[in-house]
Amino acid sequence: MATDSYDLVVLAAGLGSRFGGLKQVQPVGPDGELIIEYSVHDAMRAGFTRLVLVIRRGIEADFRAVIGRRLESQIEVSYVYQELAALPIGFSPPPGRTKPWGTGQAVLAARTAVRRPFAVINADDFYGAAGFRALAGHFCRQTAATRPDYALVGYPLRLTLSEHGVVSRGLCTIDTHGKLERVSEITGISTTATGAVYTAGEGQRVELSGDEIVSMNFWGFTPTVFDQLEELFSDFLARQALDLRAEFYLPTAIDTLCKHGEAAVTVLPSADAWFGLTHQADLASARGTLRSLVAARHYSAPLWR
Repeated sequence: MATDSYDLVVLAAGLGSRFGGLKQVQPVGPDGELIIEYSVHDAMRAGFTRLVLVIRRGIEADFRAVIGRRLESQIEVSYVYQELAALPIGFSPPPGRTKPWGTGQAVLAARTAVRRPFAVINADDFYGAAGFRALAGHFCRQTAATRPDYALVGYPLRLTLSEHGVVSRGLCTIDTHGKLERVSEITGISTTATGAVYTAGEGQRVELSGDEIVSMNFWGFTPTVFDQLEELFSDFLARQALDLRAEFYLPTAIDTLCKHGEAAVTVLPSADAWFGLTHQADLASARGTLRSLVAARHYSAPLWR
């Protein structure tokens, strides 16, 4: 499976149609760079040569105008569409359903465009360069195996907290061989002087050190995952299609594959700066972080700037 070039799948279907007012596409770099530009820059330097943007068909024109044209001259770009009615054979959207089916379906939408090992990231998160290098190294080490060995780039919880409110994080349980055992979705995590805290079921206060590794939806897969996701998506629809709020989450699907022994996931820890724009007030700190990284020469502007 070793190759010297890879695909980058960016989940952007959640971005609305009026980009100018959305925090996810606010300029964050010293010269007005968008977060997605830094991700593509870092991925290209690590050996990723094709970009697959997962969007909604109805926002394509706006997306190309605000984001796509910045990237299309630098890297091969394909657009694919996450749509409500894009379902396995035998299924159709239930009455009253208006939104697509979550991150698992979003990755499935990339199936027609991906032919090589690929990374999956969110459009509105800054991940740093180390994760892309680690994924490229993982892909290079791949050999024929009885089950796929996927990858997850994980971050210490303390590097992903917000000073401006609570966050939700996927808390990773990792075995002694560095393999992912499960991702537990934790909501309402707030920062404390010694780490973090959240409230579990029945009001139990749970303290965290901040060193725990969490998932920020930065995955590495081979195309084998598409058949696996489609089967799990069919199972999900058979059970939950009538629940209008139900979503087919990518971490839940990968958890299922691991539990059934159908895949392994190697966790690749990264100590790079991560940030997202969970709260409006995070924008100022994100800009400050990037200014500091660039000023200290820990980070350069995207290649085309």
